[in-house]
Amino acid sequence: MTTHTAQPLGLGHWSHPLLGRLVIDHAHGDLIGILRAIAPDPKDSNPGLVLRIPDAPPVAWLAPKGGGREWTTDPTAIEATR
Repeated sequence: MTTHTAQPLGLGHWSHPLLGRLVIDHAHGDLIGILRAIAPDPKDSNPGLVLRIPDAPPVAWLAPKGGGREWTTDPTAIEATR
């Protein structure tokens, strides 16, 4: 799993050394996806205009390599592909 010192990027997003790279998601059966963001999941928020950063812990947002539906996972469950 990946460990690092995260830095805030704004709007609830955090830095991560694997942003934009292929990662393995060990929490979901070793699915492979592209790390798109480390940010809160606003699932309890109104889907309209977001006026504040959700009060939720950040999650890793992953997208399938070939496109498709994104999913979220615990940031500590990901590591770079080999």
